[in-house]
Amino acid sequence: MRVNHVLDGPAEGEVVVLSGSIGSDLGMWEPQVEPLTSRGFRVVRYDHRGHGGTPVPPEPCSLAELGGDVVELLDELGVERAHVVGLSLGGMTGLWLAAHRPDRVRSLVACCTSARLGTPDMWRQRAHTARTEGMAAIADGSVRRWFTPGWLAAHPERARAYHRMTASVPPEGYAACCAAIGSMDLRPDLPAITAPTLIVAGADDPATPPAEHGRPLADAIPAARFEVVADAAHLGTVEQPERFCALILDHLTGGERDRHD
Repeated sequence: MRVNHVLDGPAEGEVVVLSGSIGSDLGMWEPQVEPLTSRGFRVVRYDHRGHGGTPVPPEPCSLAELGGDVVELLDELGVERAHVVGLSLGGMTGLWLAAHRPDRVRSLVACCTSARLGTPDMWRQRAHTARTEGMAAIADGSVRRWFTPGWLAAHPERARAYHRMTASVPPEGYAACCAAIGSMDLRPDLPAITAPTLIVAGADDPATPPAEHGRPLADAIPAARFEVVADAAHLGTVEQPERFCALILDHLTGGERDRHD
């Protein structure tokens, strides 16, 4: 799989991989690029299979395959270990990497995500909707989950841009990643995670509510830190970029200080 990706920041900087939500492309991370690169990090943004510029896979995929794509991308870039920051499906991918390829993960930030989300039937239905009704129907629901009503009312043009982002994803690409989420259960893997881990939840996230998803992640991962950001739904990195960036940078730089103690 040739993963579409973009590099920003100094070539000598520690690498931060940004892994996004299902139904998004690497553009969702625009608010995080300058804060990270200005602190000297080398930022790698990429598109999941069947999203953005990454080809649609010939069949449904698994979370292990999505994690393997990141490992192959790091190999291609000559990067031994990276900080991994993921949201939703990207957070699930980061959790998989931290559990199964700990040699490649310096630290982990998992935002608005879960170890097990919904049921296989729910995700099969979501894939069926994408194939039969089109991605505009998926985008209608996604935008309502991604942002709070107040943000949508205050930023109608940006909301339309994110609607277009999801609507442009090929149905089969979206369906392939639905299969990865529907078949996923990371709960048994969480106690094995040794990378410094930060779990961030949006207080108003209807897709992965903090008490049901974020808190159990933090409780199961040894020494994980848990933060809840107010006035944020599922795409909290877009809705509250300053707060999310501050938490991410604090974790990345704090983890580095700890390694030198």
